[in-house]
Amino acid sequence: MSDHMKRLAMPKTWPIPKKVHLWATKQSAGAHSVDSSMPAAMILRDMLKVCDTAKEAKKIIAARDLIVNGKAVKDAKAPVGLMDVVSLPKSGANYRVLLTSKGKLTLVPITADDARWILCRIENKTKVAGGKIQLNLSGGRNVLLDENKYSTGDSVKLCLETNKIVADYPLAENAVVLVISGRHIGAVETVDKYTVVNRPTENTITFKDNSETVKKNVFVIGSGKSELPEVSE
Repeated sequence: MSDHMKRLAMPKTWPIPKKVHLWATKQSAGAHSVDSSMPAAMILRDMLKVCDTAKEAKKIIAARDLIVNGKAVKDAKAPVGLMDVVSLPKSGANYRVLLTSKGKLTLVPITADDARWILCRIENKTKVAGGKIQLNLSGGRNVLLDENKYSTGDSVKLCLETNKIVADYPLAENAVVLVISGRHIGAVETVDKYTVVNRPTENTITFKDNSETVKKNVFVIGSGKSELPEVSE
C-alpha cells in the first residue's frame, strides 16, 4: 500500500494547497477518519510550519517533541484529528484542532490549563462485566462508569491526565454544537429542538435559525455557550 496520496485526492478538510506539489503524506490507520484528521508530519510542516520538509518533521517526532493529548507521537503518519490537543514542549505552545467556518481543519492556540482536557462525543455505550457501563468516545477513548447517566450524542469533558469526566454537555435544547459534516460543516449553531425519530432514519436537530441536520453531523461543544475558543479565519 502506498505511503502517499496525490494532493488532488486529499480530503476537502485539509487546509493545504492541492496544486503546489504532487504528493501528500497518507496517514496511518487510527482513531480518526481521514476527513477529520491529518498526518502528524503534515501538522508540523504545513500547519505549524516549524519545519520545511517531511524529513525534518520526522526528526522532531523521533525526538518526542510533538505531544498529542498528553502523549508523545511516535509515528510521523499518525492521524491528529478534531478536538485533539497538540503541544510543542520546547516552545510551550498548545493548540486544539478545530474546524473553520469553511470546514477546514485548523489549529487554535490554547492555554496550558485548556491543554489538560479534551472534548469527546459519546459514540456508543456498552454494558460490561460487573454491571459497569463503558462509554465509547470519539478519538478512540473509552471510560468505565458505575451508572448509566449519559446518552449517545452527548459530549463529555475528559481530563487527559486521569481519563476522568469533569463535565458533560447533553445534546438537547440550547446546546451549542459544531457541525462536523454535511453542507454546513464548520458552523457553530444553537440547538432549538432535538427530535427522536422512531424509525431507521437518524434523529434530527433543528437550529435556532430553522436549519436542520441529523445527529451524526453535530458535536456538542457546550450548554448555552461554547467551551471552545473562537476560530478566526
